[in-house]
Amino acid sequence: MSIQIKNLKHVYSEGMPFESIALDDISFEINDGEFVGIIGHTGSGKSTLVQHFNGLLKPKSGEIVVHGVNIAGQGVSMREIRKKIGLVFQYPEYQLFEETVKQDVVFGPLNLGLNQEEAERSAKEAIQLMGLDYEEIAERSPFDLSGGQKRRVAIAGVIAMKPEVLILDEPTAGLDPKAHRELLDVIRNIHKEQDNILILVSHNMQDIADLADKVLVMDKGRLAMAGTPREVFSRRDELRSIGLSVPPAAELLYQLKDRGFNINPEVLDMDEAVEELIKRL
Repeated sequence: MSIQIKNLKHVYSEGMPFESIALDDISFEINDGEFVGIIGHTGSGKSTLVQHFNGLLKPKSGEIVVHGVNIAGQGVSMREIRKKIGLVFQYPEYQLFEETVKQDVVFGPLNLGLNQEEAERSAKEAIQLMGLDYEEIAERSPFDLSGGQKRRVAIAGVIAMKPEVLILDEPTAGLDPKAHRELLDVIRNIHKEQDNILILVSHNMQDIADLADKVLVMDKGRLAMAGTPREVFSRRDELRSIGLSVPPAAELLYQLKDRGFNINPEVLDMDEAVEELIKRL
């Protein structure tokens, strides 16, 4: 599985007084098994971009090639594409609707054509993969769960459909620090267990530094940078010029360097920062 984006352009309210170019000449490739982070300030085009990957939005021009098929073309079965690509929006728990957790999570697999037994087996696997006790919550109302548990159940509903590409749009938004850390651990485990393409849209630079193999930086509808986390976060001044930051540990070292310390600020986490401080001081 791979995704190739070629010269993608999207325009909102085309021909209207408030017409705006949301995506402008975007090109990149995502390869099988990659964990990709997408960052950018609010309004940069992140969410608009990922909604093209499974055909929720159609481009004005350009190509979206999924496993060799240009899904922006005519006659493409979106049902088949959406079997392969699962998209989890911000606050997915607002989309929970069934009486029990099990009923909610089996909804997707049943709609893909699985029989009841197969759907329940897939739902159980997904719930457990999300770090939840299936026997304890399967028959409970999803509305009786904590906020973090609701979020996990909602994501399990997408994972149960076994997508080859999983897109998570700000999955930790609004969670407390403990739930945030726990969900990130679960996301890391999902990628390891399923070896799928995982795309994480986030405002949290540390999360992206910790998880991603490749980082795409969006700015005003254009792709401003692309590279490994170390390559992207080494460009601190460019990131700051478009309203973004580097991970906190790197920022600490950059500030020390700005104050005259002979130090390499190009670190991704606190462990690397400590090593650099010990080496220099």
